[in-house]
Amino acid sequence: MKTHEKYIKRCIELAKNGLGTTYPNPMVGSVIVYDGKIIGEGWHKKAGEPHAEVNAINAVKDKSLLKKATIYVSLEPCSHFGKTPPCCDLIIKIGIPNVVIGTADPNEKVAGNGIKKLIEAGINVTIGILEAECNELNKRFFTFHEKKRPYIILKWAETKDGFIAPLQKLEKKPVWITNQYSRQLVHKWRSEEQAILVGTQTVMDDNPKLDVRDWTGNNPIRVVLDQNNRISNEHHLFDSNVKTIVFSKLKPAVEKENIIFEVIDFEQNIALQITERLYNHQIQSVIIEGGRKTLQTFIDLNLWDEARIFIGDIQISEGIKAPTMVKRPFERLTIGGDELILSRNDD
Repeated sequence: MKTHEKYIKRCIELAKNGLGTTYPNPMVGSVIVYDGKIIGEGWHKKAGEPHAEVNAINAVKDKSLLKKATIYVSLEPCSHFGKTPPCCDLIIKIGIPNVVIGTADPNEKVAGNGIKKLIEAGINVTIGILEAECNELNKRFFTFHEKKRPYIILKWAETKDGFIAPLQKLEKKPVWITNQYSRQLVHKWRSEEQAILVGTQTVMDDNPKLDVRDWTGNNPIRVVLDQNNRISNEHHLFDSNVKTIVFSKLKPAVEKENIIFEVIDFEQNIALQITERLYNHQIQSVIIEGGRKTLQTFIDLNLWDEARIFIGDIQISEGIKAPTMVKRPFERLTIGGDELILSRNDD
């Protein structure tokens, strides 16, 4: 493996520690190398806290070595003042002579300005090392800034005979199609994404919490379609514990704390209106967990980036049909008796 690639790969490994905690910022890793050895490394942990480059610099014990070192970073160093000062200015001030960058930052506040600033300061800058891998690392961030919408993940579980739920249920709670390990994986996924979306019927049938109780991490922002304001204060989604965005035809007379109502036109393209409003809320990623009508709306518009489909080891003979889509797996996994199909939308 080439030297630059080796250290950018390490940057990517470090950056992944921030999955689910850096929103609205990207995940970034950085290492500082002197004489063929890593003398400092760091990653961005949380928005408002020091960036990866700052953490890597702070980790260097002998600061005199920085003037002869190379700093590697998976994403272009920032050049603007946000909650923290520009990393470019710090690199220039300290006098690190070499900067190796995985990929440029698509955020219009940076967008090449960081690279330009470093070059103008006389620093030797190398760009585009493991660029595809660095872009994949921040697929959510890139989608948000380039497509002006969140990264969209479709997720559902279906039986072997193609149903996502029975026609009728005795209690308002989920009927589990998958095993406990698959369900725990779903909670891990929730901790990694910024928001989770369901339709009204899912709330009425299952009264879900949409949290990460079987994992460790942040609960996602809850998003729900509720055209006619059918969801009541008795439902878990209205407990005000987590920021909740409700798409409805009209706002209620009294709004609750931590619950935001967004009025949309249900006669027009619902999915596009949702993604536009979520973009305005600075939401970079969303898992759409159902039900069938909601999922199919996004599938029919081809408005999705990933699909994660569980096929449980049960049959129910009749029920609510699973969404219809062409399953183009790039990976198949077995979790206990469940099958997991992972698909990417390359269109």
